Amino acid sequence: MPARKAVVQASIGLHARPAAAFVRAVTQTGFAVTISKDGRPGVDARSLLEVMTEDFACGCEVELAVRPETVPDDSSLADAERALTDLCALLESQSG
Repeated sequence: MPARKAVVQASIGLHARPAAAFVRAVTQTGFAVTISKDGRPGVDARSLLEVMTEDFACGCEVELAVRPETVPDDSSLADAERALTDLCALLESQSG
């Protein structure tokens, strides 16, 4: 399963505007991405409610993952890896 770790940099964590921007970016990838922290089961990163409910605070390390069975036929695992890299970069660059 393709996965990447990132540290949330938005000063308010993944709430309000930073969470909405992240969820929008995840949805645009076309992949079923999960986000988790502290070894807990991941939540659907395409769901604003689920992302905001998990309390991903500023400075917390999260893991993003794509389940290989959800990769569309017209995409590859390399595409999923690139998408995760871009999403991690977004989390680590947000200042909102």
